[in-house]
Amino acid sequence: MKSLKIALASLALVASSLASAQPTLLNVSYDVAREFYKDINAAFVPHYKKTAGKDVKVEQSHAGSSAQARAVADGLDADVVTMNTTTDIEFLAERGVVAKDWAKRFPDNASPTTSTMLFLVREGNPKGIKDWEDLTRPDVKVVVVNPKTGGNGRYAYLAAWGYIKKKGGTDAQAQEFLSKLYKNVPVLARGGRDATTAFLQRNTGDVLITFESEVESVNREFGKGKVDVVYPSISIVAENPVAIVERTIAKKGTGDLAKAYLDFLYSEEGQEIAAKHSIRPRNQKVLARHVQTFKPIKLFTVQELFGSLSEAQKVHFNDGGQFDKIYTVR
Repeated sequence: MKSLKIALASLALVASSLASAQPTLLNVSYDVAREFYKDINAAFVPHYKKTAGKDVKVEQSHAGSSAQARAVADGLDADVVTMNTTTDIEFLAERGVVAKDWAKRFPDNASPTTSTMLFLVREGNPKGIKDWEDLTRPDVKVVVVNPKTGGNGRYAYLAAWGYIKKKGGTDAQAQEFLSKLYKNVPVLARGGRDATTAFLQRNTGDVLITFESEVESVNREFGKGKVDVVYPSISIVAENPVAIVERTIAKKGTGDLAKAYLDFLYSEEGQEIAAKHSIRPRNQKVLARHVQTFKPIKLFTVQELFGSLSEAQKVHFNDGGQFDKIYTVR
């Protein structure tokens, strides 16, 4: 009888410990968003404690967007994914990892923020780079992400293609332009952070094509004044989509926590944090408070020129697509 009481007491203690265990949420995200989500997580934890009355731990994982999507598909137990291209989340939806209608689960096509592509050049802009044409000059070397491994690279490619199209060029002219540009790429980076490291730590290239949001990370990590920022005359709207990983929340019971986390990205506090990291908020009131950060630039959408990112993926980035033709003929 005594041993039975001890066993029951032990079970009660274990149950109590499990009930009070601090839940953990894993956000699997893209390379250049790591600093942004460090600040989001630091703000979300007290917000969740205040609104839900619970302590929570948030962990994050960062690499090339497409590589992260494959890792989640292969079993990485992310509660949420916060990517920089819709194709990476659609990839997960096709495999039943996220909901088929994920883009309708949150406002603005489940994209709480956007960005665009710009150029980072050496201090003083010694090569005098001003627009996309300068990236095809024989004296210019370009650092860019492989569009097959990261959304950063896909948006850079589509922005350059769209630049020619918006100026009245044909697809053939756009292909010729991209071929010249990629001949100036010494090596393709795996992800956004890899590209930044190559440009700033290994001193590779004369210009880095990257997200507008990477400017703040560079200033923070390497110090202001290390690079000059060049806004091209035309660039692309890059949506940053998010989704709950249904497979994981069903296993862990973290559905409410995952939704609260993604809802927080749309809150005024979350949108302010985005703006401070040079990520464009959807909230127009917040955006208006940061007009000095987000310079005026002529922007086009993926839908306007390519139909969708999925269609662009099939035409340009799948094996044997336009990118393979452009990059292999060197």
